[in-house]
Amino acid sequence: MSKITFTESQRRELESNPNVIKVSDRSITYSPDFKVTAVKENIEGKGPYQIFLEYGFDMSIIGSKKPNQCIKRWRETFQKYGEDGFYTERRGKGATGRPSSKELSTEEKLKKAEARIAYLEAEVDFVKKLDELERQAKKKK
Repeated sequence: MSKITFTESQRRELESNPNVIKVSDRSITYSPDFKVTAVKENIEGKGPYQIFLEYGFDMSIIGSKKPNQCIKRWRETFQKYGEDGFYTERRGKGATGRPSSKELSTEEKLKKAEARIAYLEAEVDFVKKLDELERQAKKKK
């Protein structure tokens, strides 16, 4: 996110650009088509600042450093995922916090249950030890 905060008139001007999907107070969401085109033109030798100017962006609004930052980030995405990287949502992929939607095999279910049992047994042992330590502390008083 940028340190720049856009005014309402600046947001309207940016949103009128066909290469922009949406604009918040502090960020601009560019269209995937623009990102792909910008990266390809940059690879061919065109500078980021020049690309943004040619596609109708007012540099006094977005700042002179923003094109370099965006193109650098987009080139990394392009090298890693290709053009499809701009058209698919990748946030949250591989996250461990969400429950799995796939069916588990009986072996996987068994392993998961055994791990849960081991965890619960360790928890019970811990509580027993804690109770014993509390009893010992009360006896000493």
